[in-house]
Amino acid sequence: MKKRVTGIGGVFLKAQDPKATNEWYDKHLGIKSGQWGGTFIWRHAEDKEKMGYTAWSIFKNDTTYTN
Repeated sequence: MKKRVTGIGGVFLKAQDPKATNEWYDKHLGIKSGQWGGTFIWRHAEDKEKMGYTAWSIFKNDTTYTN
């Protein structure tokens, strides 16, 4: 069986001002996120009943969370 990528688990960005950056993404791209980020829910191309999730979070520049 050939293994392959089925989705993107998360998008994690760093910003000087995460709140302002989140507001920009909401206003200009319609990406909504709360204090802890957001989630994109999507369906698999081969099986529309199967759902996938992608996390979205913007952290302060000095975070060590993504190290």
